Amino acid sequence: MSRAPGRTGDLGDGTYRNPVLAADWSDPDVVRVGEDFYLTASSFGRVPGLPLLHSRDLVNWTLVGHALDRLEPAEAFTTPRHDCGVWAPSIRHHDDRFWIFWGDPDHGVYQVNSPEISGPWSAPHLLKAGKGLIDACPLWDEETGEAYLVHAYAKSRAGIKNRLTGHRMAPDGSELLDEGTVLIDGDRIPGWFTLEGPKVYRHDGWYWILAPAGSVETGWQGAFRSRSFFGPYEERVVLEQGDTDVNGPHQGGWVRTAAGDDWFLHFQQRGAYGRVVHLQPMRWDASGWPVIGDDGAPVDVHEKPALPPRPVTALATDDTFPDGSFGPQWQWTANSAPDWTSPRDGDGLRLACVRSADGVRDLRRVPHLLTQRLPLLPSRVEVDLRLDATTPGARAGLAVLGDAYTWIGLERGADGAAHVVHRFAETTADAERDAAHPRGAPDATARLRVDIADGARCRLYVDTGDGFRRSGQVFTAQPWRWVGALLGLFAAAPPGGQAPGGQTPGGQAAGTARFTDFRSTTLQLDPEEESRS
Repeated sequence: MSRAPGRTGDLGDGTYRNPVLAADWSDPDVVRVGEDFYLTASSFGRVPGLPLLHSRDLVNWTLVGHALDRLEPAEAFTTPRHDCGVWAPSIRHHDDRFWIFWGDPDHGVYQVNSPEISGPWSAPHLLKAGKGLIDACPLWDEETGEAYLVHAYAKSRAGIKNRLTGHRMAPDGSELLDEGTVLIDGDRIPGWFTLEGPKVYRHDGWYWILAPAGSVETGWQGAFRSRSFFGPYEERVVLEQGDTDVNGPHQGGWVRTAAGDDWFLHFQQRGAYGRVVHLQPMRWDASGWPVIGDDGAPVDVHEKPALPPRPVTALATDDTFPDGSFGPQWQWTANSAPDWTSPRDGDGLRLACVRSADGVRDLRRVPHLLTQRLPLLPSRVEVDLRLDATTPGARAGLAVLGDAYTWIGLERGADGAAHVVHRFAETTADAERDAAHPRGAPDATARLRVDIADGARCRLYVDTGDGFRRSGQVFTAQPWRWVGALLGLFAAAPPGGQAPGGQTPGGQAAGTARFTDFRSTTLQLDPEEESRS
């Protein structure tokens, strides 16, 4: 039987175990400013986007906010586009400002900037329009005063891949100054394919491009160097799986501590859990090439960076929804509308039961769904729900959302009573089916639970006042193509007086649902308990 990993992150004894971020923080990039490290990652079609994480030791991280309030162009993200949007951002600090560049595969290369990590962040600026332009990274060359940009290509839109293009860029990041030059053509390097995700640096008199190749699940990390930004570049593989169980170790960022020690953060694809983040030691060999991990293979347990000790922390998952608000760990599945949450009247999150056909047929198409990342470690997730809506068909619940999904919650019946419902949809299905027989919920309240075991196997439970009861069969969470599975809270109702787009005029809702006391607890499951689950 495949076993879930033990404790990850800071082990509390001066060492850490990978991954240091045990959830889907896809395509990480990192920058140091003084004693502080900041990380951002792909957010795809979720809002707010461009997460901002902070650390003082590269092991313990805190989510401090987001740089992107809404996706642009706004009209393209009024409905979920789970695998689109923000791909592989790069974060830099230049001229006393933070800068983040990314590629949207359908629209082009964007950038935002801010004097502080807390904002205010500028509106997204489209630097280069075009299809299939992805994985953008800037470089301000302090030796020459020149500014550059490197990006890759998505074949699904551009018709080409496996090459990296470079541009001269205006120092203020406002425009590109040339048509672009192919810096590295992976088709000309024997055995290399799917070259993408470039991060560009200046070091020791060389221009360096760190870029992965070989595909997400099975690839490797490459390093390229040249005395000129425009090449020619020589290449070397600097991180690969070797004899470890870390498949496809690649795509991330290099950072140097104030003391001069080098580290590399990258992802590993873990199926429904998405792309979890590993921290690798990094050094330079006698010929000036980087050596990542344990002589080019990923490390499992390693000494922490030689930095002042920090408290052992974990990224926030729990939420009491104080004053009706929700924490930064939550994201909508599309650009949000103000009427998706009701006016605050004390603690607890009040979601409007938005009327839409998708809300009662297919949650994958619902924009008014509040999500957070599925945890890698075996976990128990619980939340209290009260369904205040009285409209027949109004419903709300806790979902495990991906290319297939399941949810458990409450629904108002035609008889006016509230019922516990558990539904699911397969990957190819365009509508839900019952996963268990509905049953009564006399007070229209329930505590909902999902136990997530090794392999993203999910058991759903409900308590309507007489203790938790298991519901339905085991559901194995599924990712989308590039995004890991998500946990979600939602409220919805059948359409009525429907306007184009599936909602009623003015976004009117059929009442509300109130969620309170969301908790996620890491479980220690033994083999017998896993088999019983």
